[in-house]
Amino acid sequence: MTKILDLNKTVYELVEEHPELVEIMAELGFASITNPAMLKTAGRIMTLPKGAAVKGRDLEEIKAVLRQRGFTVVP
Repeated sequence: MTKILDLNKTVYELVEEHPELVEIMAELGFASITNPAMLKTAGRIMTLPKGAAVKGRDLEEIKAVLRQRGFTVVP
């Protein structure tokens, strides 16, 4: 089964579809994603591109890691 991550979806939506994403994102420096309250509040409005910008992380590097972990990243 293909694991597709649509970067237009919120972090909350992505984690609902792919729970393993929590651990991967925490390893990438998004530690607050492990807090259920943060995931349910900020995660409902935050997308991965927005989160990368807030954290000062390169979105292309994040996409590369996600691809290495078996995800197809769109768009």
